[in-house]
Amino acid sequence: MTGFAYLAALVVVIGCMALIDARWRLVFWRAPLAAGATIAIGLVFFLLWDAAGIVSGVFFRGTSAIVTGIELAPELPLEEPVFLAFLCYLTLVLVLGAERILEARERRSAHAAGREDRS
Repeated sequence: MTGFAYLAALVVVIGCMALIDARWRLVFWRAPLAAGATIAIGLVFFLLWDAAGIVSGVFFRGTSAIVTGIELAPELPLEEPVFLAFLCYLTLVLVLGAERILEARERRSAHAAGREDRS
């Protein structure tokens, strides 16, 4: 079972991000098709990047007791595309969450400035 620890951790963390996403409607709960397309494009980009690194000998799988040991291609473990999808999803949640926070700060500032003008 320890061979699935990393994959299980990735799935749990993705689930937690989905809860954050659902609560504040940041990514998939805001625009599901655009979110899916963006994550898919990012995933393909990073898999191509990995393939280039594997072919050039820069990237290699290595060994660990916490991974499944299942390879989708030589030196490309099962966990890699899951991690890359997590990375893309995390980036979207962080960027759109930061955007939401900055917009809220601007609204509060504008509201406070409006109250000061009336005084």
